[in-house]
Amino acid sequence: MENLSSISIFGFMANWSPFFFTFIAICTVVFFLITTRWYDEFEGGRPLTRKEGSIFVVNMILLYITYGSPVDLLSHILFSFHMLQMAVGLLLVAPLFYACVPEYLWRYLVNLPVIKQLFYIAKKPLVALILFNGAFSIYHLPVIMDTLKMNATLHTLALVTLFLLSVIMFYPIFNKVEPRENHMGGLFKLLYIFGIGMLLTPACALIIFSSSPLYATFTEGDAWLSAMELCVPSGVLEGLKGQGIISGPEYFTNTSPIHDQQTGGIIMKVLQEVFFGFMLGFIFYRWYRDEREDEEETTRRSLEKARMQQELHKQFR
Repeated sequence: MENLSSISIFGFMANWSPFFFTFIAICTVVFFLITTRWYDEFEGGRPLTRKEGSIFVVNMILLYITYGSPVDLLSHILFSFHMLQMAVGLLLVAPLFYACVPEYLWRYLVNLPVIKQLFYIAKKPLVALILFNGAFSIYHLPVIMDTLKMNATLHTLALVTLFLLSVIMFYPIFNKVEPRENHMGGLFKLLYIFGIGMLLTPACALIIFSSSPLYATFTEGDAWLSAMELCVPSGVLEGLKGQGIISGPEYFTNTSPIHDQQTGGIIMKVLQEVFFGFMLGFIFYRWYRDEREDEEETTRRSLEKARMQQELHKQFR
């Protein structure tokens, strides 16, 4: 990948997506205004904690790096960066919003008219699980992905849909809205995470063990150039094509398409295991802590009951 630095030829707009940066900045400002000044306008509102604020800032930076920095441009050039984008965006950034958005704001959001219907799916964990993994697998079918990458509107809609389905899929594990008695038990949450990994495996296996490149938009010059229109201004791309500077991804890397594809599948699988490993550890710790708290509460109530019975017994002796 010696020539990856050459992506600078596509210009500032393609490399740094200033419009997406502006969107991220506006969302961040609005979030902090709501959670530090206007929180008392919401039922159950409270000030934002320092931990929540820090995680939110880090997450928004990750969101911009994933979909707005040169990583996004590289995701259209090399399949390995595409899978890096998928893994970080869908399996790290999406669930992290549960760690930084306060419970009262989640409660308000999931009860908005349209969003309420979407999150109704989240109350059926099996449906949420199948929807995300099904959409992810369908998106990565060669004919579907190549078609989407040649249409900016459809591709953006597909990415937004995948991101929303990812947020919905993690709702049964991390939500702060439902009463505690309606949450899945610790064991079921662990099994749910394993289920996500199992359902992602077929798509990764297809990509890793394929004997030939699957995606025309990463291998064939004309299809690749059409796909590049998603992130490179048309005038810049036309100028580069007219000068004969680029004709395909081979200008930027010496890696063969099949090796790039296999690397992408491996990146997705490895990062999935890393992210899910942390989630499993977090869930197990919280499950253990909750069980201890329940045991202590049960013991306290038993002792209190025994004390009251003793006092009653003394009164009637």
